[in-house]
Amino acid sequence: MAYLAPSEFVTKMVDAGESKIFMSTRDTVIRAYMAGAILALAAAMAVTINVQTGTPIVGAAFFPVGFCMLYLFGFDLLTGVFVLCPLALIDKRPGVTLGGVLRNWSLVFIGNFAGAFTVAVMMAIVFTFGFSSPPDKVGQVIGTIGESRTVGYANHGAAGMLTLFVRGMLCNWMVSAGVVGAMISTNVTGKVIAMWMPIMLFFFMTFEHSIVNMFLFPSGLLLGGKFTWWDYIFWNEIPTVVGNLVGGLAFTGLTLYATHIKTGPSRAASRTTSSRESSRIAA
Repeated sequence: MAYLAPSEFVTKMVDAGESKIFMSTRDTVIRAYMAGAILALAAAMAVTINVQTGTPIVGAAFFPVGFCMLYLFGFDLLTGVFVLCPLALIDKRPGVTLGGVLRNWSLVFIGNFAGAFTVAVMMAIVFTFGFSSPPDKVGQVIGTIGESRTVGYANHGAAGMLTLFVRGMLCNWMVSAGVVGAMISTNVTGKVIAMWMPIMLFFFMTFEHSIVNMFLFPSGLLLGGKFTWWDYIFWNEIPTVVGNLVGGLAFTGLTLYATHIKTGPSRAASRTTSSRESSRIAA
């Protein structure tokens, strides 16, 4: 595994953020659409594995397949651009503006949702034989996930909203670590290993990922889940998106940038140490 030094891969993060801000609308939406679709398929696979085996760690171990695929193909998730694009703004790259960052986030959100929703419809057809029969076991579980992670939070009021926000933060701390993992190696094997570990952790811990939820919750609604679109948007998607933004940027983007690009000055040697060194040289 060819490993890049932190100062090198953090510079790549800033460069990547800059390039995404200036990317055409067409390319931004296409890449986001495909990222949402591939991640949705991975989520469907993981839930299927969990239902068939009854062992969640197995589904979590295989879920990163989708994440690795989409990043090797050069597609973009909202959780990734939440971390990369602001770094280009903070680094004062020429032409980078807050408006450009917000434009990228908006286009990626739309593309991710469209891709995830497309797969949600397709998988709902699969789970119900074209809506001609009740959902199979996997479809029923997906409907239950949507209920527990919307109405379940709402039942706790403000405490539920706080919990949802924190789980969103923890999620993108790990997911953004996976995004960085794709940059710390120059070969495919190294990239996959570095991406795999944090993604498996977030999925097994059932932290809240805004794009995964763009598949799970619309799927649940299509499959008869007992919650509403309002429940999904207000009691999951909005706080999850905000939590993903704060967690990824604060714990991954800003910390790496602060300590590997905008490093603090080295500490000066103390007088005592200098005196000892002088005595040693004199002797």
